[in-house]
Amino acid sequence: MERTAWEVLPGAARQAVEAHTGTVKAADTASAGVMSHLACALYTEAGRFFVKGTWLDDAVAWMYRREAEVAHRAPLAPRPLWHVEAGGWLLCGYEYADGRHPDLSPRSPDIEQLLGALVTMSAVSWPESVNKKPLGKRWGAFLPGDRRSALEGRTLAHTDISALNMLITPDGLRMVDWALAAPAPAWADTAFTVLRLVHAGHTPDEAEALGRQVPAYCDAAPDAVTTFAEVVHAVWADRERADPLPHRAALTTAARDWAAYRASRAART
Repeated sequence: MERTAWEVLPGAARQAVEAHTGTVKAADTASAGVMSHLACALYTEAGRFFVKGTWLDDAVAWMYRREAEVAHRAPLAPRPLWHVEAGGWLLCGYEYADGRHPDLSPRSPDIEQLLGALVTMSAVSWPESVNKKPLGKRWGAFLPGDRRSALEGRTLAHTDISALNMLITPDGLRMVDWALAAPAPAWADTAFTVLRLVHAGHTPDEAEALGRQVPAYCDAAPDAVTTFAEVVHAVWADRERADPLPHRAALTTAARDWAAYRASRAART
């Protein structure tokens, strides 16, 4: 997505932000990992902030408001600080998390921190004051009616697990970009992580073994996880066909391999 730079925002929008931050001395536009029309780090008199947003009349502007509501309650998320609506823009300011993206490849020391983060995340309930479609309903078109109960749950799930949405900071691992958060089973984010580990070079068996270090994943019904794997493969394959971006082929292959592994395990039991 082509992003708007801070400097070309309407003056009214910049002034509304600076009412919270003080004068902006410099701004760095995020280069990857954020699907927003504006996403940048601001260097200001009061310190650093992360700001993301879109046009007020954007059809998905509501997602930014919901994301801020979720992030107030989400474990490991940078704190939402303020939001402004000015100059035709909706802009949300967050605590700046200073860190690097983790390495998810085999034998990476970063994986231990990630697994600890998943334990924390799996214990947090969905804030019922926030109205968002549950994960199973989001994927309803790909989920047979007799298997929809497999993805029922009311845990606050991130649902967009990837290295680009994680930062290793001096205070530990932080999860950023909660725009796709949804009510889901307690094991859902760990299942997304298993898939990302396969994509990063782990065999499905190795990735599953790591996932089983998270108690919520151990407690999941095997049939439910198998259904999840099959649906993720169907969803990602559909996205690749509709919009074949360069990174999607490898993700779809990883999803296919994991779904095949789960189906093979199910056939043996």
